[in-house]
Amino acid sequence: MKFSLSQIHDKFLLWRAEHVKERTFLLFVCFLVGIAASLAAFLLKRAVFWIQTFLTYNFTVSGANYLYLLYPAIGLLLAGMYVRYVVKDDISHGVTKILYAISQRKSRIKPHNMYSSLIASSLTIGFGGSVGAEAPIVLTGSAIGSNLGRFFHLEQRNLMLLVGCGAAGAIAGIFKAPIAGILFVIEVLLLDLTMSSILPLLVTSLTATTVSYMLSGTDAMFAFSQMEPFILNRIPFVILLGIVCGLVSLYVTRGIIWNEDKYQKLNSWSRFIVGSLTLSILIFFFPPLFGEGYNSIEILLAGGDHYKELLNGSFFYSLQSRWGIVIFLSLVVIFKIFATSATNGGGGTGGVFAPTLFLGCIVGFIFSYSINQLGYSSRLPQENFALMGMAGVMAGVMHAPLTGTFLIAELTGGYELFLPLMIVSSVAYATIIIFEKHNIYAIRLAKKGELITHHKDKAVLTFLKVEDILETDIPVVTPQLSLGEMVKVISTSNRNIFPVVNDQGILLGLVYLNDIRNIIFRPELYDRFKVEKFMVGPPAKINIHMTMEKVMDLFEDTKAWNLPVVDDNGVYLGLISQSTVFNAYRDILLENYSETDE
Repeated sequence: MKFSLSQIHDKFLLWRAEHVKERTFLLFVCFLVGIAASLAAFLLKRAVFWIQTFLTYNFTVSGANYLYLLYPAIGLLLAGMYVRYVVKDDISHGVTKILYAISQRKSRIKPHNMYSSLIASSLTIGFGGSVGAEAPIVLTGSAIGSNLGRFFHLEQRNLMLLVGCGAAGAIAGIFKAPIAGILFVIEVLLLDLTMSSILPLLVTSLTATTVSYMLSGTDAMFAFSQMEPFILNRIPFVILLGIVCGLVSLYVTRGIIWNEDKYQKLNSWSRFIVGSLTLSILIFFFPPLFGEGYNSIEILLAGGDHYKELLNGSFFYSLQSRWGIVIFLSLVVIFKIFATSATNGGGGTGGVFAPTLFLGCIVGFIFSYSINQLGYSSRLPQENFALMGMAGVMAGVMHAPLTGTFLIAELTGGYELFLPLMIVSSVAYATIIIFEKHNIYAIRLAKKGELITHHKDKAVLTFLKVEDILETDIPVVTPQLSLGEMVKVISTSNRNIFPVVNDQGILLGLVYLNDIRNIIFRPELYDRFKVEKFMVGPPAKINIHMTMEKVMDLFEDTKAWNLPVVDDNGVYLGLISQSTVFNAYRDILLENYSETDE
């Protein structure tokens, strides 16, 4: 007897439901997600490396390379055409999309995201786009987790967990950093760490890291040898670097958001023209802006006079004076956000993960190099401070001090600098949080009220939508209705509140049963009173587009038990009661936050 693939799939699901507990099978799926996410990360890194090597193998070192004016534009064009005519969907802002998927309680990421970001970002970065591959690979990993979970018909709360596991596996796979992968999910994706989630995250991260070791060796991503041990009298300089990194993080966050908003106001071809011209010109004058910038990080971490190699291939090759390198790298820091925004705004696909590492490394180097040149202290080890700067800027931009600390330690093997890494990350985070409440991924969602937080009550409210708990079966009345007719309406309803609308459906007021209880039993008044005489204005109106957090604020302010819902034109749509909200809240809490061993 022959079976189709769908029949085999159905039979397997039936067998699994009968013989394997959901919790046990979840770990198996996490294992598969870890393998797939690591393979995807490896393929993306290889593709970017091959493209860049092929395009730049014959570039000159001692002068300008005019192909820098051409390559980025070609990359943006190819990536943009692929997204527009093949994918036909927006795949930018990968981490923001994951946050949105979690906030909508759907945890559903489209199947094409398992491969579309890989192709678009490899074209973008390979041709010189000044972005990182991490956000696309995180979206890819989360898409793999989401779609595998749906393929095996796992429960909703496990689907949400698999989205996080996919992201953790992607970070662990691309950086060989299992701890940072888990911390990224907790701090950036805002997934609660519970006893029911820690084991799946561990399985995925460890699996992805192991596969990455098998594919590319066990060496850390960046070669780093600590030349000098950390000494306590340098702590004031470490704290000062943390403050600088926090301020740079603020500049990066607000600068990229501002630039991308400007690009959004242009049509697609205008975005491409402006973005490609901006990117090509910046890369031509400042070659370190080409691609992810990891080569620049390796140069700065190597120590010694290797930093002069950053001037290779540019007009500024001869600018190797004592302060020339500081001016050059300072300009690189300033223009990096414009290059990154031009890449994404011009049609490319990439993230800000690598740019934060790149900027942090340069900021740490500039900071220590300048202090050394000024002679304010005994010599600061520039490669150590470059490493700390990476942790600081990442912690500030992503609001993730633990991720910044552990990722840099795992990336470089620089565990001896764990204390200063933690200090810089914490101070940078404390600095930016004064000015910016949300990280770069969450700002847009926070403005719309669609962001989950670690505050469980607010997180559950984020899951709720006004239209989902709207009560529409309540009788409505008109202002010209008589008291006698009103009594008939009351006799057929089990509610004590009745909306009053005009012929256009506009909400005019409410009738409360308690307000007319003293007259509804007096037949002699039935023809004398009309609804418009005893209706009252609503204590507040809920707009259908409001967030549930604002809705609950209205309930708290008005002390009302029921509130009417209207659209933007004031048309009545239904009622929301506090009891309905509480019931829905309880259901979501049980569905998404209960810890079971099933």
